[in-house]
Amino acid sequence: MRAPTGQQFALTFTGEAGVSTAIVTELAASLRELFLDGIESTQSHTEDVLPPMGDGIVLVPWPNRIKDARWVLDGTTQQLDISEPATGNAIHGLLRNTAYRVARQTASSITLEATVFPQHGYPFLLDTSVEYSLGDDGLTVTHTIVNQSASVAPVAVGAHPYLKVGDVPVADLVLRVDASTQFEVDEKAIPTAEVSLDGSEFDLRGGRRVGEVTLDHGFGGVGIQNGERVHSVTAPDGSRTELWGDEHFRFVQVYTPTNFPLEDGTKGQAVAIEPMTAPANAFNTGEGLRQLAPGETWVLRWGIRHRAPGLATVLD
Repeated sequence: MRAPTGQQFALTFTGEAGVSTAIVTELAASLRELFLDGIESTQSHTEDVLPPMGDGIVLVPWPNRIKDARWVLDGTTQQLDISEPATGNAIHGLLRNTAYRVARQTASSITLEATVFPQHGYPFLLDTSVEYSLGDDGLTVTHTIVNQSASVAPVAVGAHPYLKVGDVPVADLVLRVDASTQFEVDEKAIPTAEVSLDGSEFDLRGGRRVGEVTLDHGFGGVGIQNGERVHSVTAPDGSRTELWGDEHFRFVQVYTPTNFPLEDGTKGQAVAIEPMTAPANAFNTGEGLRQLAPGETWVLRWGIRHRAPGLATVLD
C-alpha cells in the first residue's frame, strides 16, 4: 500500500567522517529523516503519517502566517484559503499538501519540482524546485523559484526542520539563535512590533537549554558571517547540529513543543529552527518579500551540518 507521504527518496554519501543518509518524501518535499556522519540530526517521522507539526516541509510562497488569510494586491483584497482554523490565518504557504515530481536524482542528491498555480488569494504561477544534496559539509538545500506569471509576484521561502544531536534528549540541548530582534505578536501569532533582544529572556545568542524555554517566536536581525546565518543546538559533550542559511534568510522562527509525536508513539520535546526569508504576515507588511518580476529566477540556499566535539571547540 502506498504511504500517505508518497514515494520515499533515499540519499547516501560516504565521507571521511562517516556515512550520511537522508529520506525525502514526495509529499511537500519533506525532509523525513537525516543522519549526518551517522548521527541523527533532525527529528524523524514514519512514512505512514503526515509530517507532524510541519516536520521537514517546504514553505512556499510564504512561511509562517498571513493574518486572517487576507492581503491586498493593487487595491484588491485577496482571500486565501484558511489553513489554520484556530486563528483564521493562512499558514506555511501553498505546497504542504502537494506532491512533488522528480527532476534529477543521484545517489547523494535529488531535485524535486512543484508548481504553484493561480488559486484563491494568490493569482500567480510559479515553477519551484528544491534540491537536497549530501556532501562533506552535511546537507545543502537549494530552492529555485521562477515567476511564470505576466506580473510581479510576491514570494517568500522557508523550511521547517526539527533539529537533534543523536540520541541526546532535546531538552538537554543548548539552543543558540543568532538574532538581535524579536517579533511581539497578538493572540493570532501575528507580529505587532519588532523589539530589541538586548536584556531579554529570549536573547538566545549566548545559548539556553531547550528545556528551560517555551518558544513559538519569530526573530529578526539575524547575523551573517562569511555569507552564512547560523543557528545551532549543542549537546553536553560539545557536539552540535548547525542550521545555516545564505544572505536571503534574514529571519528565523523557533518552536519548542513538548507534545511532538515521536516515532515510538509517545510525545516529547522537539525544537524547530525554521529559516525564513520573510517574517509572519509579510504579504501585508511587505517586510522581507521578494517581488519576483515576470520570468525572473530566484535561487537561495540553506543547510544542516554536524560538528563533532573537537571540531566544534576549534570553530568556537
